[in-house]
Amino acid sequence: MGRGTRAESATANASPAGPSSPPPAPPVIAIDGPSASGKGTVASRVAAALGFHYLESGALYRLVALASLREHVRPEEEERLAGLAAGLRAEFSGDRVLLDGEDVSDALRSEHCGNLASAIARLAAVRAALLGRQRAFRRPPGLVADGRDMGTVVFPDACLKVFLTASVPVRAERRYKQLKDKGIRASLAALSRDLEERDARDTARSAAPLRPAPDAILLDSSDLTIEEVVQRVLGLYRQRVAEGTGGAV
Repeated sequence: MGRGTRAESATANASPAGPSSPPPAPPVIAIDGPSASGKGTVASRVAAALGFHYLESGALYRLVALASLREHVRPEEEERLAGLAAGLRAEFSGDRVLLDGEDVSDALRSEHCGNLASAIARLAAVRAALLGRQRAFRRPPGLVADGRDMGTVVFPDACLKVFLTASVPVRAERRYKQLKDKGIRASLAALSRDLEERDARDTARSAAPLRPAPDAILLDSSDLTIEEVVQRVLGLYRQRVAEGTGGAV
């Protein structure tokens, strides 16, 4: 009883508590870059190393593209596409992506779906419809997000922003090997041409064009292995933590 009395006395004598400050937002590492730059593989491995959540934003646009094919919505029908984006019944479970309960992971990786997603991503209404869904991935202990506008639009307050790139020939070769490993026939010349066209679309679009954030760190992975890039990003993040500008490792 004595302890309770002292506690009650301390409470009675304490000054009224002011409004509590909201907890700090979980840290975000934003990794942006063009198609086939390796950002998805790097981001997922960095997230795994830190125990953070992972957002592959491109998968959301691919889901909209796949849904539009199934619903026979044309790429120029912006409002209908925005409606599809807003109502996506999508789930992410490990390496699997479900749409309306169906595993569509392989379908999302097709070149046709990727090219259509790039065209759809130009549309401001679609981007606006997906913005809240992307930001909802920001949960403790932290998030690693990859895309094309993670550091410029979706998470402008990210504690670390990396713009990852590589030359077109290197990126085309990487994509070629990915498709070949999956048993998908592809032409290296056609892949190079597709990447150049996609780069042009992504950088020229009016809504969230592909460009580095002013405070992003540019990292060319042309002559680096995936593991070397992962270690560089982890090193940059740990440096931010040591400087007090990132979350806890």
